[in-house]
Amino acid sequence: MTDGAARTALELELKKLEKRLEELVLAVRQLKDENRSLRTRQDSLSVERSALVQRNEAVRARVEAMIGRLKSMEHGA
Repeated sequence: MTDGAARTALELELKKLEKRLEELVLAVRQLKDENRSLRTRQDSLSVERSALVQRNEAVRARVEAMIGRLKSMEHGA
């Protein structure tokens, strides 16, 4: 292989590596954006879940109170 051919092959290989590196940098950026979005969504869902658990507990307490009142009415009747 001549010096010119070797240099051309090396330049071609470097171009391929440069293109691959650019693709990897783009993929990393996209993954970071997606990760940030997923973390935001997870935080939002966590807050929503907490609110739903609180509401569920409040409803459970009300239902248990109603059941207690019904049982006392039943025994009083």
